Order: sequence, then structure tokens, then C-alpha cells
Amino acid sequence: MKKFTVADALAAGMKRHGVEVVFGQSIPSAFVLALPQYGIRQIGYRTENAGGVMADGYARISGKVGVVCAQNGPAATLLVAPMAEAMKASVPMVAIVQDVPSTMVDRNAFQEFDHLALFDGCTKWTRRIDRAERVDDYVDMAFTAATSGRPGPVALIVPMDVLRQDAPENTRRTANLGHYPLDRMVADPERVKRGAKLLSQAARPLIIAGGGVHLSQASVELVAFAEKSGIPVATTNMGKGTIAEDHPLAIGVFTSNLQEGNRAGELRDYLFDADVVLLVGTRTNQNGTDSWKTYPSEAQYLHIDIDPQEIGRNYEALRLVGDAKLTLAALSEAYDYPQRADIEETATRAKNAAAAVNDYVKAVGPGSNGRLRPEFVMAQLSPLLNARDIVVADASYSSNWITTYLSAQRHGQRFLVPRGLAGLGWGMPMAIGAKLAQPDARVVAVVGDGGFGHCWQELETLFRLQLPLTVIVLNNSILGFQYHAENVHYGFHSNSVNFTQVDHAAIARACGCEGVRVSEAGHLPETLSEAMARKAPTLIEVMTDPDAYPPISLFDGKSKEQITRLERLDA
Repeated sequence: MKKFTVADALAAGMKRHGVEVVFGQSIPSAFVLALPQYGIRQIGYRTENAGGVMADGYARISGKVGVVCAQNGPAATLLVAPMAEAMKASVPMVAIVQDVPSTMVDRNAFQEFDHLALFDGCTKWTRRIDRAERVDDYVDMAFTAATSGRPGPVALIVPMDVLRQDAPENTRRTANLGHYPLDRMVADPERVKRGAKLLSQAARPLIIAGGGVHLSQASVELVAFAEKSGIPVATTNMGKGTIAEDHPLAIGVFTSNLQEGNRAGELRDYLFDADVVLLVGTRTNQNGTDSWKTYPSEAQYLHIDIDPQEIGRNYEALRLVGDAKLTLAALSEAYDYPQRADIEETATRAKNAAAAVNDYVKAVGPGSNGRLRPEFVMAQLSPLLNARDIVVADASYSSNWITTYLSAQRHGQRFLVPRGLAGLGWGMPMAIGAKLAQPDARVVAVVGDGGFGHCWQELETLFRLQLPLTVIVLNNSILGFQYHAENVHYGFHSNSVNFTQVDHAAIARACGCEGVRVSEAGHLPETLSEAMARKAPTLIEVMTDPDAYPPISLFDGKSKEQITRLERLDA
């Protein structure tokens, strides 16, 4: 009979906690080889950093823990960036990392590294498993740490020789800790009552919903409270989709984007003039508040968050520490006051703002000289999307294009943007994870050519898995934000922000995927429609205008010449 080893115990623990897929190559081999015996699917990535991002995307959509595994040394170091994003964005992940044999520690063994120190700053909790009889203890602690309180990534380090040791087979544990939120708690009832009264007495109240609403699956409760109170709802980038954007009380995504060409720009007085603001599941970070300049200094704040330290970090607030779903429900119950009378006005203004953005996009036009405008690309993509589709973007401009020019058609619709650390290269791997989490949903990834350069290799993964994913590469042949920001700040830009021409569609075809390049406006609608209907992975490379930039505050008041000047530093 086959021995039951530590690797088996790890795999069995994963199964008990509801794990269905593990993102990993062939190491830790003993663990990976044990997975099929427990009905767990291995998803092989090409690089560890992309594998970590896949686990992140999977966790965001599935409501379960994303599990990734890696070899010791250089492979483990590549997990730092995705785990740091998950740490900032409150995404539960478990990393299983092989270590050198325990007898070789501190002898300069091959690829030996201090993994405990490595992961110290990018995980909630990291431990090494040194004893076979403690495997279940550490697995349970890892999943508890990942899914309880503010979710986040954890790491289990397992020496190679320990993985192959005999382990006791534990049949008494039955707890499944692999879903989040693991525990739900409601804020102090007396504070909830105070908050309800404060909001009812406000002349210009506002709700700002962050990504924590999605993490808590609290969009139903958010909409219910908004409708009961009649208070308008704005969202952060990560909170987009918590309310349908054609809802009478939805006023858009409010971040550093309160300019012309943006729905929020047309309605910014709702934020600037607010006297009471309810923050729900938001970190009030720099980008979301335009360097803490746009939130009104004289307003009173209430803040619902599962993490006590986020409340009051940047804005002193009535502390409503608790799960967003339960606390919003409690707030609705406590709100025993008349509904606000200005809902119709908000609805009319929101419709007019949406129409103004449509007019702006039409005025910008489709582009010229074989270079299309991203606004036009989003306008062609938007009518092809339905309420169940998932849209994923890379960091930087890609995030801005989808949050500004695509609309959430229902509460709970997901638009995934890597805004924890906002690193490049997240778009396509995160979309792969999202598609694996929800196979029946159509998933579209919108990425720039700069970010896509970080993850080309995962096109092979996409083809190997045969995932019908649509990847739209906006190729402006520059590192857009850096190019334009350098021009604004310094009056010229470095040579590193200019790229040579790359045929991304050809790369996709070389990997077995469908690959199409579009440079004419008339070809785009049909190309997008065919890709969305195709049951195979498809990359559409859209040649875009390098002078195009989204409406964000960095460029407010600057001339086009200042932003897109052609001087370059040849050094």
C-alpha cells in the first residue's frame, strides 16, 4: 500500500478546505503529484509571478482561497509581487513553497533562501512545517489566517525531505475554512443607530463603496440601504460594479478622475459638497482620493470596514468595525427615517452625465492614421457585454479605460483591476484565474502593450488550457502613463518609454491562439463580436493613439502639447 506522507496530508487538507485547483509547475513535486488523488486540478503556469496573479484572480471571483505553489529560491522570490498585491487588496491566498532539505539548512544548499524573511512583508502569516504530525494544524491555521478578519495571503514553507515523511492520516477534522469572509460580525449596534441618525440628518450625504463590498458579497445590502435612504452611491475603482451604473442613485467611479470626459467629473459636486460621507470597505488610498485632496475636509465620516486600522487612517470617522454585508443590513434596519426627496434629481443628473460622456467620446472620434482611440475601443466593446461578463484590466491606463467607459449592468458585476500595488502584467493572468473560477462567464482582459510585455509567455498557458478568453491589447507603442507623466513633470521623457514595434497578434498565433491586429475603425466591431462568440482563446491587438490619455487629475489644465511633447532624452 502507498504510504501516507506529508505531501498527501497537505493535499488532503486542501481538499477539505474546498480547494479545486492549485496553480503550480512541478515543484514541490511530492505535493503536486499527490493532488490528482484528491480530485484537485493542477494549473501549470509559465512563471511564478503570473501563477500568483492567476491565484489572485481565481480568489476574487470564486469566493475561495487561491492556492499557488513554487520551488524554493528564485521561484519563491517571484511570488512576492502577486502576494504583495493580494496583501494590499485583501485577497486570500495560500502559497505552498518548497524549501531545501532540513538537513541542509545554513550550508549554502542549492537555491537555499530565507523564505520566512522573504515573505514577512507581503503575507499576513508565514510558517515552516518541520514536523509531520503538525501538518493539519498548520494547514488549518493558514486557511484561517487567509480568510478571517481582513483576508490576505499566507505562506507555508515545507522542506523537501519533510514532504516525503510519513504522516498520520487525520480523519476527524471536517472543518472547511477555505471560503471568505470566514467569520461575519456586525458593528456596535449603538454606533449603527448613531450612524443612521447622522445620515438621516445630512443635507448632502454620500456613500462611497470600495472593494470590500465585493469581498463581503454585500452589493445587495448596499443597494437596499441606498434605496431605503435615497443616498447617492459613488464607488472606488475596486468597488466598481457594487451597484448597477444605470441605477437612479449610482453616480460613478470617483477617484483621481474628476475631469471632463468622465461621468464622475460631471457629478463631482456630490463629493465636494457632501456633509456626511459613508465609506464602505475602502482604504481611502492615494489614487482613490486624488492624494487626499477631493474628499471634503469639513464633512463628517462614517466608515464600515472589517479592519479596525483602516478606519480613521486618513479621515476621522464614526467607527463601524464589522463585516460590510451584516453592518449595511443593520444600518438599513436602524434607518427608520423618511427617504430623501431628491432621488429623481440624482437620477436625471446621472443620466445627463452619462450622455455627456457619450458626447465626449463621439467628439474624440475613432482615431486616425491607423491609430484608434481607446475611448472608441471601449465604446465598441460596451454593447457586446452583458451583465454576467467579467472584465479584467492591467494597472495604469487600462484600469482607467474600463472603469471610465464601461458600465456595470447589475450590482455584483465584476471589473477586476490590480489596485493594491497597481503593478503591470496582472491583466491576462488575472483573467485566466477569473475564467477558471467562473467557467460559464465570458471574460475579457484589457491590457496595454507595456503591461502585456510582462506576461506574453502565458499565452501558451491560455492555449494549453483552451480557455475561451478575449484579450484586447491596446498597443500605443509607448509606456503610456510614464511617457505622459514625465512630459508633465519634467518637460521631456526618457528613451525607455518608447517601444519598438511588436506584433502581438503574431505572438498569439505562434502560441496557438487566435491573433488579429486591428488598425482601422471599421474593422473593430466585427472583430470584437467574433472574438466574444469564439470558443477559443483570442487576442485582438488594437493599434492605438499614443497621444490618448484618460481623464485623470495629473493632466487637468495641461495642454495637449505639454502632455504629448515629442522631445526625448537620448541617454
